[in-house]
Amino acid sequence: MSARGFVKASLGALVLGGAVAALATAVTCRRCARSGRDGGVLVATRIHLPEAAAASFRLDSVEKALVAHGVAVRVLTSQAPADAPQGDPDPDGVRVSRWPVLRDSSGYLRGYVPYLSFDLPLALRLLMSPRPEAILVEPPPTTGAVVRVVAALRRIPYVWYAADVWSAAAASTGAADIVVRAVEKLEAFAVGGASRVIAVNDGVAQSVAELVNAAEDNDVWAQRIRVVPNGIDTAVFDAHGPTPSEKDRARIGLSGPYFVYAGTASEWQGADVFVHALAQVRRTHPKAQLLFLGRGTAWQEITEAASQLPSGPDGSPAVIMHPAVPAAEAAVWQRGAAAALVSIKPGQGYDFAYPTKVLSALGCGTPVLFAGHGPVSADVRDFDLGWAAEHDAAAVAEAMRTALDVYDTEMASGARPATAQRFHDWVEDHRSLRATGQSAARIVQEAAAGADDGSKKNDEFNDVRRVSEEQRW
Repeated sequence: MSARGFVKASLGALVLGGAVAALATAVTCRRCARSGRDGGVLVATRIHLPEAAAASFRLDSVEKALVAHGVAVRVLTSQAPADAPQGDPDPDGVRVSRWPVLRDSSGYLRGYVPYLSFDLPLALRLLMSPRPEAILVEPPPTTGAVVRVVAALRRIPYVWYAADVWSAAAASTGAADIVVRAVEKLEAFAVGGASRVIAVNDGVAQSVAELVNAAEDNDVWAQRIRVVPNGIDTAVFDAHGPTPSEKDRARIGLSGPYFVYAGTASEWQGADVFVHALAQVRRTHPKAQLLFLGRGTAWQEITEAASQLPSGPDGSPAVIMHPAVPAAEAAVWQRGAAAALVSIKPGQGYDFAYPTKVLSALGCGTPVLFAGHGPVSADVRDFDLGWAAEHDAAAVAEAMRTALDVYDTEMASGARPATAQRFHDWVEDHRSLRATGQSAARIVQEAAAGADDGSKKNDEFNDVRRVSEEQRW
């Protein structure tokens, strides 16, 4: 079958699947309507727990905050991949509806056809579901476009949660101009109808403003775009929890001091730089190891690079590739590491990103070794949270050697617990998931209440940023 034929066949199957989904949803919704279950907030997202991702944890915190305020929450999402770690059950007050979707070879829901496999049924699910007071939607722009159309038809306000700007990322990766323009128009359409936009940092807020051509002195958009940083659960990622036992270390092949990379490894992160750096580090620190916990589109590339490194003097592997684990288990491995590794490959359109793996590591009391540019690098340097290096194997290797030496010194002197507590306190003060979830939930409730964009200002939203067109994310 030709590529064109495959796409047509796939789309036909998706439309049919969407119709079936809509029928099933209609039956469910009639039951809900009879029981009086409507209103509240509806969350539309392709990614949700137990599938571990920054978006999943972000939305989970918002959902819990809404429920705590007496708001019923319904979630329309995808069926998690088979290898997703089994987490806690859905919180009380949150009803999650999951539908099967097409995923790529790495198990991720990404790509044109996989997006359509979620978006087409979503349109019908939104049309047939009980009417909510507001919708909270995550990218991609195709999902946002679906939500805007349905929200307009049903007169429902919606909130766009902007973790990044997809059109800017597409442009930075060298995509064809026609593709970039198409993504940009679609994203502008998705954002343009939003009652509120939640941006995870100032860079994203500025890019969103550029996307909708908002002038710097546009009071309406200055009120619509709110900055709420990503956060983490400091109860799970705590500095006082357990560290890996000798039995657990031996089980996966750890015998010496190790670095941990916990989370998604995609092309834009360039996490293979740590494998190349470790090859240099082991010349002076032969027992040093690297533990990858997670999954991602770059997993195979990293695995192949790791296979080129020889075993250590005791026969242990230099790099250990381990599937994703529940957050509490990931925290155990993070606490025992010399440092946690985080990277953003420059020039990929994500320089303003702030990966939550930074926060989870610091919450566990583990210093961060960051490779790249942007706000993470600034925080690591300004608050002495670890080491920031260029995204270069030699620079990263130098930082890794320093981290190992500091780790040995602190463990020998007993200073490690005090350092760990300082890191945890910084996260508690700056990036608690509970606090950021509450901030985002208030914005969603404000949208549901139909607050006037131009006139109402709330002191609780003192993190509103007036955006400019001077920076591009």
